[in-house]
Amino acid sequence: LSGTVYTARDAAHKRLVEEIKKEGKPPFDLNGQIIYYTGPSPTPPGKITGSIGPTTSSRMDPYVIYLLKAGLKGMIGKGYRCREVKDAMKEYKAVYFAAIGGVGALLAKHIKDSKVIAYEDLGTEAIHKLDVEDFPLIVVNDAKGCDLYQEGVKKYKVNFPTSL
Repeated sequence: LSGTVYTARDAAHKRLVEEIKKEGKPPFDLNGQIIYYTGPSPTPPGKITGSIGPTTSSRMDPYVIYLLKAGLKGMIGKGYRCREVKDAMKEYKAVYFAAIGGVGALLAKHIKDSKVIAYEDLGTEAIHKLDVEDFPLIVVNDAKGCDLYQEGVKKYKVNFPTSL
């Protein structure tokens, strides 16, 4: 993936939804955007960002439907999504990408620019606007309702005999 991606974790998601409910809009335009579930580690001298690996996506599930209604089109994280989120992604034509956990330093090499745009008081959970280039991702849930995790289980399921 190349282009603009925004970061947001638990605390930022909570605030985004509170602002949508209260004011009708978040602090930046979500229409057509992608949110990466991450909180970058401190930036080393001479670098654009510190390690920037994905966090568990299911923790954001309670907030996702509000963001999809506001125009969000993509999410990046790791792990499974609940049925309600997958159904909403199909309804709102959104995509969920998986980033590989444990390689945050490698992923940081694909960040070409990073700046805090909202909730600076949240520290590492502040919302950053990232410019990414060739960011390695896997489409896990698409806008048609396909689920790579479920397909993999079905394809490679092994039936063992009950007695050996």
